[in-house]
Amino acid sequence: SALLASHFANLEGSPGLRSASAMVTGTGGEVIYGKDIATVRPIASITKLMTAMVILDSGLDLDAKITVTKADRDLVQLTGSRLEYGASLSRREMIMLAIMASENRAATALGRTWPGGMKQFVMAMNEKAAQLGMDSSHFADPAGLSVENTSTARDLVKMVSAANAYALIREASTTTRLE
Repeated sequence: SALLASHFANLEGSPGLRSASAMVTGTGGEVIYGKDIATVRPIASITKLMTAMVILDSGLDLDAKITVTKADRDLVQLTGSRLEYGASLSRREMIMLAIMASENRAATALGRTWPGGMKQFVMAMNEKAAQLGMDSSHFADPAGLSVENTSTARDLVKMVSAANAYALIREASTTTRLE
């Protein structure tokens, strides 16, 4: 954090980031660098962090098997998947794949199998965002495929900070291979 602070503090103007929005904070939450931090933009796959937090908060059985079905396919961006229809993995494994491989079918299957279904899951995502003070954010699906999944750099710092408190998310975001 101190190294980042000194790096960004010595920059004049823009540090040459290509991102339209960016925010770097210190360990105490202080803003070290900000670029257009309040503009609402589509957030794509980082949506899966919220999906994982909502599942982990629920207390649902992480060992319960979830089977991938055609209902989990991406009809928005038509992305492919390494998860074939009929594949059955534990909820824990689905979280791991959603985070570490940005696996859309895994994230969608997690939402689809939520008690009450996908609509209730998306409501839970938005409720969690509100609890975190993510006032400029909106979630529309668990995988981040919809452009209606939106947030700001400021809100995403809150989400990433909260996600860091979950051991399974930390493990998934630092694991490169799942055996």
